[in-house]
Amino acid sequence: MFRLQAAVAAGCDTYIDPKTGYTVFTAHYLQQRQCCGNKCRHCPHGWANVARSRLKPAAAAAAPPEW
Repeated sequence: MFRLQAAVAAGCDTYIDPKTGYTVFTAHYLQQRQCCGNKCRHCPHGWANVARSRLKPAAAAAAPPEW
């Protein structure tokens, strides 16, 4: 969580997840675009364009997790 907070405080669009090594977009960056449908971790659009087949059955109607 520290890397996310540091990235947001610095105005960065991305940070590196220490567990996975993946580059992760911040919500600030994602707010400037439409939902891409890739289940982004910090999606501010509620995964609006994610195909139902990519969601778990119980989560099909649920919003993405709040980070």
